[in-house]
Amino acid sequence: MARAGSGGGLGREFRWLWAAYAVSAFGTRLSFDALPLLAVLVLHVGPTEVSALAAAGLAVGAAVAVPLGPWVEFHRKRPVMISMDLVRCAALLSVPAAYALDLLTFPQLLLVAMVVAVADITFTAASGACLKFLVPQEHLVAANGRFEATTWTTTMLGPPLGGAAMGLFGPVVTVLIDAASYLLSAAGIRAIGAKEPRPTGSNEPRPTRSKETHAAPPRKPATGTTPRLRLGDLLDGWRYILRDPALRPLFLNSVLVNALIMAPAPLLLMLMVGQLGFAPWQYGLAFAVPCVGGLIGSRLSRPLVARYGQDRVVRVAGTLRACWPLGLAFVGAGPAGLVLVMVVELGLITCIGVFNPVLATQRLTRTPPDRVARTLTAWSVTGKLTTAAMTALWGVLAAVTTPRTAIATAGLLLLTTPLFLLPHRHRERPDARTDNSRDLNRA
Repeated sequence: MARAGSGGGLGREFRWLWAAYAVSAFGTRLSFDALPLLAVLVLHVGPTEVSALAAAGLAVGAAVAVPLGPWVEFHRKRPVMISMDLVRCAALLSVPAAYALDLLTFPQLLLVAMVVAVADITFTAASGACLKFLVPQEHLVAANGRFEATTWTTTMLGPPLGGAAMGLFGPVVTVLIDAASYLLSAAGIRAIGAKEPRPTGSNEPRPTRSKETHAAPPRKPATGTTPRLRLGDLLDGWRYILRDPALRPLFLNSVLVNALIMAPAPLLLMLMVGQLGFAPWQYGLAFAVPCVGGLIGSRLSRPLVARYGQDRVVRVAGTLRACWPLGLAFVGAGPAGLVLVMVVELGLITCIGVFNPVLATQRLTRTPPDRVARTLTAWSVTGKLTTAAMTALWGVLAAVTTPRTAIATAGLLLLTTPLFLLPHRHRERPDARTDNSRDLNRA
């Protein structure tokens, strides 16, 4: 069966995948920081517990997800995605249930954050492999651009609407909506309907098809070969990334840039709201309005690639996105300070909107289908662990110096990250080239 997108369009199957992503992304953005807010408003915990809730969810979730990458590789991806949606739904539903019974505790919030983090990483790994199957290589930039535009649209609209909903209907309403969004996402993925091939190395029996009535019967798994998860499989994603001359610099750059952007974020909150006197709604506005840059950037990514090529777009957009955050160290009080933050964030988010779809496309193009889940898991785990560690480190740096100094330090370090994007010569990996050409022929 041909993949969706043959004939020049992205196809019905992709539209279902996109719709599933859109509804779950909106639920997630609507419930932005819902667990920390519950911890503060309902359980009245202090800043140490709130920081632990953020860091533990990232770090423990990433560590647990490490063995799941190889496991996902050897299973059909859509059932995995549906399962992860249902796991996230069940975990989140436990929060309003406990709240209604007056049984909500901080350890429960911590456990929910960890479970959701593990499911997020696993779902992302499976969805990347699913996208590569559904969409031909020449349409990947367009498909990733649509996901990027959806991300920024929901980021722009979700938090303000979620804050209003919490004010009108209570502190757990956004958690309920987020849980429902995962149910709708699971239904959308189920509706894709296209036949998914058996993963390479899988022990699953081949599905019986009407066309194969005269073919040999399905092979049974060989006795004694059921365990597929070996120690080497846990590290295979990292080995593949670090051995690939094109993926390696992209990996190092993206992990460092994301961590250096996210690590000072709590400090900027303290600086703007705590020291400079901005109201919480002004702080939210300063980061919601610039999200329009993500829509602009995601729409520009495809024509820019068509005109200049993927490598040049990655280098230029990746370099420009590293230049903006240093400006946040100079934010002052009053309207001028608010405008400065909006301008800096608009420039940063626009560059990210261009960069991310092209990065995602190069990552999928360079990775053969039988390694996509492991590669994406390794990438995601490294990013989350690095961000968690650097967020904690930057908190210490701000305590020793000042929040403004810590923000400036992150901005200065970001200026060095484009060194990873310097032009380099590399040849296409034989395994990726062979698998991609086979995919295109099948389409």
